[in-house]
Amino acid sequence: MTIYGVSFDLVGKQPIVLLKTADGNRYLPIWIGHPEAAAILMKLQGATAPRPLTHDLLVNILGELEVEVSRVTVTELRENTFHASITVVHDGNEIDIDSRSSDAIAVAVRAQAPIFAAAAVIEESSIEFEGDDVNDEEIVDEFRKFLENVSAEDFAEVEDELTEGDEDDGPFAEPPPDEL
Repeated sequence: MTIYGVSFDLVGKQPIVLLKTADGNRYLPIWIGHPEAAAILMKLQGATAPRPLTHDLLVNILGELEVEVSRVTVTELRENTFHASITVVHDGNEIDIDSRSSDAIAVAVRAQAPIFAAAAVIEESSIEFEGDDVNDEEIVDEFRKFLENVSAEDFAEVEDELTEGDEDDGPFAEPPPDEL
């Protein structure tokens, strides 16, 4: 898969990362959180933060420990929530680490690791565009039509996933930059 782009759900204003199959016209829309969207876009646009953000920190730590991120895989869609794994290699051993799909993608762009999706996920959740001469405008128009017809209930559990474990963070979980 390649990252085709990051956009916003027209109804709920929720960010969506759109993955494209490497060999075809199938696109996989994954609803993600605002921080993950910003992290993915920042790296795709070549921007850097003055200090490492969470995904940067993770990749930096793995590098210092001589652990390589070899790939990221969107493994399944369960109860309207995409699940993923980050595969790392340490001392020649592959280790699969459970991850939210948005975090896995943010790590993949930083580690320059390939992104895969299970065939069942692509079959169940992707959008296909017909023809060899599909252009970007057609894809955007079709994607907009898809977003106009999808209901919030279809992805209600995505919000639960995005906020899970964030109860204690509060608005000042990380000190403002002037206090660092």
